[in-house]
Amino acid sequence: MEIDLAFLAGHANYWLFIVLMMTGLYVVVSKGNLVKKIVGLNLFQASVFMLYISMGKVKGGTAPIFATDRAGNLIYDPSVVYSNPLPHVLILTAIVVGVATTALGLALIVRAREAFGTIEEERLYEIEHRMFAQDTARHGPSMGDSG
Repeated sequence: MEIDLAFLAGHANYWLFIVLMMTGLYVVVSKGNLVKKIVGLNLFQASVFMLYISMGKVKGGTAPIFATDRAGNLIYDPSVVYSNPLPHVLILTAIVVGVATTALGLALIVRAREAFGTIEEERLYEIEHRMFAQDTARHGPSMGDSG
């Protein structure tokens, strides 16, 4: 089987998308530090942005702004290639949502650090189980708890 370098180079944006997405997913799944998980989510998110923006680009395309004559009538030239602005608009909205989500996640991490003294997932699980055991000892089993 022969590898076509022109094919690989022509689809570089897809290869970069795959590498970024898998790197982000790996960081989220493998790391216990909550800040590293947020960084992994941002990598994952950036890969999706890149994919949609690269798919929305039309070679030789221009902004879909039609000219008008003096009477205000649209002049449509079928020989002009227009790019679809919708993917770019949607990604701009997604970027704003992503920044807000990142800020919220980091604020929650700061609050967890202040309350529990750690941002490591395993340590937070240990603290949660210890708090649950103390609560169960103090108040009895919770509703629906058979044990």
